[in-house]
Amino acid sequence: MARVLITGIQGFTGPYVARAVESAGHEACGTEPWPNFDLSRPASLAAAIESARPDYVVHLAGLSSVTHADAAELYAANAVGTGNLLQAIADTAPGVRKVLLASSANVYGNCDAYPIDEQTPPAPVNHYGCSKLSMEFIARAWFDRLPIVITRPFNYTGPGQTEAFLIPKLVAHYAERRPVLELGNIEVERDFSDVRMLADAYAKLLIADDAGIVVNVCSGVGRSVRSVMAELKAMTGHEPQLRVAPHLVRRVEVHRLIGSNSTLRRIIGTCVHTDFTETLRWMVEDRRRPSVAQPAATSRPRA
Repeated sequence: MARVLITGIQGFTGPYVARAVESAGHEACGTEPWPNFDLSRPASLAAAIESARPDYVVHLAGLSSVTHADAAELYAANAVGTGNLLQAIADTAPGVRKVLLASSANVYGNCDAYPIDEQTPPAPVNHYGCSKLSMEFIARAWFDRLPIVITRPFNYTGPGQTEAFLIPKLVAHYAERRPVLELGNIEVERDFSDVRMLADAYAKLLIADDAGIVVNVCSGVGRSVRSVMAELKAMTGHEPQLRVAPHLVRRVEVHRLIGSNSTLRRIIGTCVHTDFTETLRWMVEDRRRPSVAQPAATSRPRA
């Protein structure tokens, strides 16, 4: 049984990745036993890694909001913090079998060619995307010392994701029959996936032979926000009044973000795949359960 250390295990993605890792027969652990674990404090990272003695590391911790207001915090957490973590792993766990770093498809920005593959030149249009691309450049400096895989997940979702993200916001409005829905641009297209697919892909990438690579994690299928709204209307029989909110219209919008998953399929073969309509149905049913406490939005949602 291998030991997999998951930073950010208490976030949205972490529990799903932990379950996928455990289903594969490994032990998943987070950083809770080391309360001083802090990406900005290299000594705390080294102490935690040395104590945990992980065979694999999945790095999910960081800031994930495109609309995060403090750019300096984004770079400190996502770029500098990741560099600190890699230094700690190299110093205290040089025999680690794989380090998986979660970047983002936001590094691509606006592209003319579709689907977007890993050879597409990055061109981020916001600080979040820039912070993730900075993280990737920092990680490349460690490719000769650590077996690293950088993933670029496109949009993914599932129960437990906050309304700060688009799909949970839409699901909440339709499932709970809220009367008014405020959005920005509903014509944008995104590559939406189920979080269970992503978690399964991460678990399989850990044990694959490939390292020193960048891999898209996506469905390869594009959907407009408008089409997702139509599916939710058909499921729930509800149609909220739509209002375009100026504060939700981005000054620089990524209009189309659809990825190629050919590299992922080459490396891991098949993975858990759920039709996105079924993902929406799963989320609607989960939202309607009275016993489930839904997390509150922490920032303004945007399409």
